[in-house]
Amino acid sequence: MTGNIDARLKELGIVLDTNPAPVANYVPTVRTGNWIFVSGQIPRDANGVKYPGRVATDVTVEQATTAAQTAGIHVISAVKAALDGDLDRVTRVVKVTVFVNAPEGFSAQSDIANGASDLFVAVFGDAGRHARAAVGVSSLPRNASVEVEAIFEVS
Repeated sequence: MTGNIDARLKELGIVLDTNPAPVANYVPTVRTGNWIFVSGQIPRDANGVKYPGRVATDVTVEQATTAAQTAGIHVISAVKAALDGDLDRVTRVVKVTVFVNAPEGFSAQSDIANGASDLFVAVFGDAGRHARAAVGVSSLPRNASVEVEAIFEVS
């Protein structure tokens, strides 16, 4: 199905992926009513985790920002699957949480989270503006540098 959001993704040069199956006992999304809750997504591809490691030690802030954008693309892919391919049914990106694998004292989590936030606004326009938390953590699954989870309102 091709709609306005698919056209916008093409214009931006963004190719959505087929999300890999979960590696544990969870599902990628849960829809209840007009809400879709997206499980945490890490930046990975067929070769594994992209930009693995701790920010400021193993990964630069710039690389982690790109990783957050990649994880955000996975979030959009999961929402598209939950909506049977129709991203035009997204009425709002409500809340985004970005977890950053960083050492004690690191304080640029919000800069890294902008990788995902800027993506959502670029793709969904004003409907992509959202509440957000950017949180530093001591580790993430698969040694990912970032993980992004989100809540969407849909029709």
